[in-house]
Parts: sequence; structure tokens; C-alpha cells
Amino acid sequence: MAEVVFTEQALSDINDIAEYIANDSIHYANLQVEKFFNKTEILTDFPLIGRIVPELNLKNVRELIEGNYRIIYKVVSKHTIHLLTVHHSRRLLKRSNIYRVNR
Repeated sequence: MAEVVFTEQALSDINDIAEYIANDSIHYANLQVEKFFNKTEILTDFPLIGRIVPELNLKNVRELIEGNYRIIYKVVSKHTIHLLTVHHSRRLLKRSNIYRVNR
């Protein structure tokens, strides 16, 4: 069983998304945050379930899709997963965004 660790960047991304949604509805902002955390629970037992991030093509950097968002994570070891960023799928994902949090 792997431990899922949220990086500061991932938590900041989730907070920014929640604040944006909360401008229209606090209820839906809370619901979206809950969906992010629920979605990542599967990684504790199945760390390789996500697809490889096409922009990077690295075997250990993968993503889960939750609605319009890409939850990008790194399989550090069979016991540790780092959630790197949560990114809206309409926005261009640049390598520099991942390398910034991948170190």
C-alpha cells in the first residue's frame, strides 16, 4: 500500500480551483475538492492506474482525470506517490510546470 503525498503545488492548485468555483457556489467548490481527494484514494492500492502524461512521456509521471481536471502525480516508489499538480484540461500543460514541482 502506497502513501499519497500532496505537494505544496498540488494543494495550492486545489485551493485556487476551489476559490474560483466558490465565486459562484461554495457548495460546488467543496464538492470539487472532495472529488479530487476521493479520486486519488485509488493510488494507494493501484499507483500505476493513471496514464502516462503524454507531454512528458515518463513512465513514473502519470495522471488521473477528474471531470475537466488532470491530477498529475509521480510514482516515487512502490510505497510513495507525490501528487504534483492539478491542472485544468483546457489549459496548455508546459513541461516547465511539471519540472518546477517534480524536483
